[in-house]
Amino acid sequence: MYAISLGDDGARLRPLEPWHAEEFLAHLDRGRDFITQHIPFGSKVTDLDSARGLLQSYADKRAADTGSLHGVWLDGKLTGGVLFRVFDAATGVCEIGCWLEPAATGRGLVTRASRVLIDWAFGERGMHRVEWHAASGNTASINVARRLGMTREGVLRETFPWRGVRQDYEIWAVLAPEWAGACARDAHSDTRA
Repeated sequence: MYAISLGDDGARLRPLEPWHAEEFLAHLDRGRDFITQHIPFGSKVTDLDSARGLLQSYADKRAADTGSLHGVWLDGKLTGGVLFRVFDAATGVCEIGCWLEPAATGRGLVTRASRVLIDWAFGERGMHRVEWHAASGNTASINVARRLGMTREGVLRETFPWRGVRQDYEIWAVLAPEWAGACARDAHSDTRA
């Protein structure tokens, strides 16, 4: 299967599939407290069956062209991932998201992996809009949206109950013409360096 290099540090992006259930569970166990601060699925995957079930649900989404799950491996070890939580080719709108275990933070892995997904969504699939949803308290996730050049479009106040508190969720997005313009600017600045 494919594996895409995310840079010189050995990080790789590849599909995260049901046969990875044991590795996925071990990864979540290593980072569960950190991951579940803002990501609910980490609290639902507690054994091999639930790990396989979550991965199978995304394999089914991939088959239906409505979502997909991609792992980020660093030094051969699953350390997090990015996903199309929602993928609607008919409307041209999708939502990406991410998670990491603590040992993998601060390396730009999510930003690099998200760029691969966004490039593919716009370039290969002709999507028009890529969204990023994050709890207002999830500063790391919001910073990724900023680094990706997304625009904060609004806040859904107290929209999602998590750990006994109703969370505010921020909606960030980038449109295909904005992404293409940013890529063209990046390419231009690279040629002048």
